[in-house]
Amino acid sequence: MSPTLRSAVDVAAGGKTRAVIYVRISQDRTGAGLGVDRQREDCEALAARNGWDVVEVYVDNDVSAFSGKLRKDYRQMLADLDEGKATIVIAWHTDRLHRSPTELEEYINLSERRGISTHTVQAGTIDLSTPSGRMTARILGAVARQESEHKGERVARARRQKALAGEWMGGIRPYGWGLPTGEMRKKIDRKTGDEVEVPELDMMKAVPEEAEALRYWTDQILSGASIRSLVKWCADKGITTTRGNPVSHTDMRDMLLRPRNAGIAVYRGEEVGRGKWEAIVDETKYRAVAAILKDPARTTTPGAAPKWLGSILYRCGRGECPHFVYVTQSGGRRFPSYRCQTGHGGGRRAEIVDQYVEDVLVERLSRPDANDLLLPAPDAVDVTGLQAEAGQIQQRMRDLGGLFGAGELELAAFTEGMETARAQLEGVTRQLARAATQDPLVGLVGAQDVRKAWKALELEQQRNVLRALVTVTLKTPRQGRMPDGGYFDYDAVHFAWKRERGSK
Repeated sequence: MSPTLRSAVDVAAGGKTRAVIYVRISQDRTGAGLGVDRQREDCEALAARNGWDVVEVYVDNDVSAFSGKLRKDYRQMLADLDEGKATIVIAWHTDRLHRSPTELEEYINLSERRGISTHTVQAGTIDLSTPSGRMTARILGAVARQESEHKGERVARARRQKALAGEWMGGIRPYGWGLPTGEMRKKIDRKTGDEVEVPELDMMKAVPEEAEALRYWTDQILSGASIRSLVKWCADKGITTTRGNPVSHTDMRDMLLRPRNAGIAVYRGEEVGRGKWEAIVDETKYRAVAAILKDPARTTTPGAAPKWLGSILYRCGRGECPHFVYVTQSGGRRFPSYRCQTGHGGGRRAEIVDQYVEDVLVERLSRPDANDLLLPAPDAVDVTGLQAEAGQIQQRMRDLGGLFGAGELELAAFTEGMETARAQLEGVTRQLARAATQDPLVGLVGAQDVRKAWKALELEQQRNVLRALVTVTLKTPRQGRMPDGGYFDYDAVHFAWKRERGSK
């Protein structure tokens, strides 16, 4: 049935033709919704001229039809039309409805099944009940899709050009940058719709307090701290992300791994050169942190944080048992105990074991020869030379990308060249990491009061010292009263030192 005939049937039935309006704008930079408001006014005017009764208006603001993101109001409109809510759909243009051939075919099937006609302000009436109307809709959809793809290519080229030039490419303000210039600009508040003034930000300059936090986090990771401890530090200090949200484990890891910290420009995950903004973290330290956090052997514990020094670090020494011990409450809540993961044997009072291990470590680190425990400085690590080599590799990667983009290099050769360059860059990164990674014993060796310095460490840092220095094994204890008059067998706690000969 044609749109004109359908309207006549509705009028003959004694009622006005029921219509719905759909409006959408793919990018609302101000948040004011002005684009959809203008579309709505034009669509309402079209409905008034034709005497249609608008029963619903569906709005998807700042959502691209081409991006594939869910358009909630569009999907609701289809469901309502399938329930018979209206027989007319009004849009500003067909490309506001759909730019995907799949979506168009779904819409055509619904229109045929429910007798729905489509009217647009710009493209006129699209009669999907006829072959010519469907052909017109498909042609318009193909043209709209081509325009979207072309626009995407232009945006991508512009972003790549900015990245190669070391400029800010836009997006969410990264933590550490965006120093207020002293000037103000107007912005529409997305929540209230009111026009407000906000500070103009210079994205090339660092925010002092945020830069200091980034440097602190970097040094802490190099000293053996965990991401978990840094997240807690942020919570205690009231530090949030640039969006005002609490810093999560993922947020902290992403901020530490951001190449921008070291003044490195990135495009689509690949380093493309130096940025024009202020570097906050020394590149050597950034490379070291990246190597630590990306190390496949790095232990991550998504569960609860360890609360005891030796949990899953002390070894079970009963016979040939290869497992570690952990703390349980099987001895009663007053007496948490270390027990083997397999559950065999008795437990050892966790508080007493940890205190004894601490006493032994502090005593050893307080000796005059404690300096001998420190790892030797990396031999012949030419940081300047390695950084220059990294720059050359990155330039080669950019050159490969340029040749491939210009059609002068085949895909196979491009892929092989990029894989080789990435492997070389990873090797350079690991060498730079050796120059920046800090021995966990630094800060304890040579301290005026070693015990005070030990107590000042976070638990995870203490555990890193334990990992680096000694393997503790809990042997089967003797029964009864010990020579010192107590019942704890200290001789059953065995120390195997990793950085010196002999053991305790």
